[in-house]
Formats: sequence, structure tokens, C-alpha cells
Amino acid sequence: MKYLISGGGTGGHIFPAVSIANALKELDPQAEILFVGALGRMEMERVPQAGYKIIGLPVRGFNRAQPWKNISVLWDLVKSMRMARRIIKDFRPDVGVGVGGYASGAAMRVAAKMGVPILLQEQNGFAGVTNKLLKDDAKVICVAYEGMERFFPKDKIILTGNPVRQNLTEGKRVDKDRKTLLIIGGSLGAKTINDAIASHLDELAAAHIDVVWQTGKLYYERCQAALQSSILNSQSSIECLPFLSDMPDRYAQADLVISRAGASSISEICLLGKPAVLVPSPNVAEDHQTHNAMALVNKDAAVLVRDADAVDQLVTTALALIQDDARLQQLSHNVKQLAQTDSATRIAKEVMRLAK
Repeated sequence: MKYLISGGGTGGHIFPAVSIANALKELDPQAEILFVGALGRMEMERVPQAGYKIIGLPVRGFNRAQPWKNISVLWDLVKSMRMARRIIKDFRPDVGVGVGGYASGAAMRVAAKMGVPILLQEQNGFAGVTNKLLKDDAKVICVAYEGMERFFPKDKIILTGNPVRQNLTEGKRVDKDRKTLLIIGGSLGAKTINDAIASHLDELAAAHIDVVWQTGKLYYERCQAALQSSILNSQSSIECLPFLSDMPDRYAQADLVISRAGASSISEICLLGKPAVLVPSPNVAEDHQTHNAMALVNKDAAVLVRDADAVDQLVTTALALIQDDARLQQLSHNVKQLAQTDSATRIAKEVMRLAK
């Protein structure tokens, strides 16, 4: 069988795409898989690193602030559709899988018009523009949240959850007297979260907890400098790192997590049953991180601090919560109920069913 997988732009799209490809390979070792991405975007680097071939399209997003600049964007879209047609003609896929992002829109629309059955995977609680535009072309739409019939035809929806890192549940927890607060802001980092932590280092140092502070590479030097000039730094146990290569162990050790509310992070928190304070990023399309976070908050499965309030409230909220064992236990129990397991395999099985 031949599978065409398209989408990207952010890690939140790329990671599920690669996980689905890996699951397809596991179920069908003879499978041929080809990715289609957008030139200059993150997927052009990440997908080959994962061992898959990718072809880039010159497709770009529309400039909403300066509409007159969209003539060249439209021309690139036309070129991308023509390229997609040639790719599909040459590769002749049995199924197309769209995970969101610019390239997915062009590739999946053309594939559907050429008679290829389409499966969409929507990571967020508020559907992305591309997947909403493709909903009529799709045979199956795999979603991570309940209530997605607001965006898609109910008879096409399957609740599968989002694929998470394969080894995530294999972390080892070490018994110790102090609790651990894990702060994660993604590979690039989250400015507001870092500002909030940097403004309250002395309170964190005085709280007799271990703090693992993943700053992201953009903010590491500034955060490290703030930590070194902190009054109580000498006796604190605040570990400041640009990124974490040992996420399974870090998650296993964490008693409380502070995180953005991207689809992958939420899926990991649910699967591992981790109490969390979520700070949705305001810099994303359709404010979808707030929708992701509210899906947990409404089930009493996480605590929300808005980005605008984070510098004042985040550390105070986290310190009060990490000392409250009953509340931590309650959040952990509730968030575990929302976990979807084996998501990548379940999606891959749907893809193979369509192929047959």
C-alpha cells in the first residue's frame, strides 16, 4: 500500500504525522510512505530526520494584515496544486492523510479530486482552518476532543486522541523527600512563562521543592543569568536547561507541570495523569490553545492561568497547588480519565481500512 501524508508548519502537526507513519510501518512493513510539506517550514528538516522522504510545495499562508500582498500567495497556491497533481499521478497513493497546515490543504484537495480517499487528523479542540476547508473531501476525521461535531460531520468523526512520543510512559521515578515542579515551554520556549518564573525565583527557591525549568533555546541565556543573580540561588535547587532530552524521566519525576496548552503537551499530560497548570499561548490561530485547556478545566482536570495574568499569578498558583496533596491527587485522577491510548496505531488502522 502507498500512503501520502501531508501537513506541518509546527511541531504540533509534524509529530502526529510522523507517529502515524511509524505506526503504518509497524502494521505494514512493506508500506510506501511519502510526505508533502511546505518549503522552508519545519517539516522539511524534521521528516527526513525521522527517515521519510518529503517533497516541498511553495504554498504559504494568506497575509490577512496586508491583503494586497496575496497575489503572489495565490500564484504559489496554483503552482502548489499543479505540483501536488504531478506528485499524486507519479506516486499513486491508496490513501491521503492530512494533519493540518498549508501543504495539507493543497495536497489533500487535489488528492480527493483525483479519487484518493482522505483521512484528516485534527489535534486541537478548536478545528484548524485547513481541516475545516477539507471536511467535505474527507472520508474519516480523527479527533482528540469530544464535541468536534461543531466543526465536522458527526458520521465522519472518530475519537482517537493525539499520538504522543512512543517512549513517554517508560520514565523512572526516584523516591525523594522534595516535590518536583516541571516547567516546559516547548523547544523554542514560552516568553510569558519564562518571565513569570524569572520574576519569582526567590519564592521558588524558598519553597523547598525541586524545580526543572526548561526555557527553550531562545530564552536560555537570559533565564540562566536571572537565576545566577537570584538572592537565594546558592541554596536553591532550580535546574535551568534550554531543552530536555530525557522527557520520560522528567515527566515521571514531576508532581506538577506548568505548560502551554498545545495539542501534543495536553495529550502527554492526560496519558501520564499529571496535574498541570496550563498557560495557553495567545499567539496561535483561533486561540485554539485556550479551547484545548478549557476541555480539561471544564472536567476539573487542570488549572488555567491566562497568559496576561501569568507574571503575577502563575508561581503563586503553582506553589499553592504543589503543597496540596488532595488537590494534586484529584487532578491526576480526573486528567487520566481523558487519556486516549495507542492513538497512532488506532489512526493507522483507520488509514489502512480506507486503503482496502
